[in-house]
Amino acid sequence: MRRDQNHGDRVRSALRGVSGVHVTAWKDDGEADWALTGKIVAGIAQAGIHNIVSAGNTGEFYPMTTDEVVRSHAVAAEAAAGKALVTAGIGRSLREAVATGRLAASAGCDAVMVHHPLDPFAAPQSQADYVIAIAEALDLPVVAYIRSDAIGVKDLVRVATHANVAGVKFASPNMMLLSECVRATLGTSANWICGLAEGWAAPFYALGARGFTSGLINVAPERSLAIWRALEAGDYATARAEVDAIAGFETLRTKYGNGANVTVVKEALGMLGANVGPVRLPGLPELNAAERAELRSIVSGWGAVRVAAE
Repeated sequence: MRRDQNHGDRVRSALRGVSGVHVTAWKDDGEADWALTGKIVAGIAQAGIHNIVSAGNTGEFYPMTTDEVVRSHAVAAEAAAGKALVTAGIGRSLREAVATGRLAASAGCDAVMVHHPLDPFAAPQSQADYVIAIAEALDLPVVAYIRSDAIGVKDLVRVATHANVAGVKFASPNMMLLSECVRATLGTSANWICGLAEGWAAPFYALGARGFTSGLINVAPERSLAIWRALEAGDYATARAEVDAIAGFETLRTKYGNGANVTVVKEALGMLGANVGPVRLPGLPELNAAERAELRSIVSGWGAVRVAAE
């Protein structure tokens, strides 16, 4: 039995807010620190983030084992304590995605996010079929995570308008494709979300998408929310100013072909007193001294929190 319409509407509404992807903390021995991970999730929920994504890319979904992914979902659902919706990141093989999605539902998660398939031989239309097959198999509303522009408009529309797809996390910078998708789904249930974080949120909003994903929320959720409020009010000047304030942080995350994306977030948390451990391979485990000094300067400059000394 599918969740009722009210639940689906709550998920759709939350997706039009800020979807914060929490990090996963590792201990010195490389094992997960679930207690600290739960504290981080609780803090994000308390800050007012609308939707918390567990086992997303900022949470190191691909370097995690299946058991760790399942545990991450359960930890996040418990730690959020109803203060925010929780969306469980699932993917890999179709059978694994469905199985972990069902376990996420049992753990109290509100929705699932289907990671973009990484199979090098995946056909574009079959990637759409993959998402739809998961949406057909699960009771929880589905968020489709689209990370490339290989899937055409016709197939993206099939995904976006499926009855159990609550939103499409569109993470391609192809603005023409996004505009075509929005135009092709006017008047339908399609819910287009910016999947490229704060820096891209303004152009996405201008084209008809709403809401955005964020890894910054682990460090400074109030800054993400300020950008969201400005965009919801149509105040693009304020939104640009708020994005300017985080531009150095986000640019640092793009180094090494985005290999430093999670590393920057984790090291910033360490500077704020939360030792969440390094990033697992094949991500960049740690920043070099110059990069760390740059990050310390950026985070210190925000002034919201005291950065711990070396």
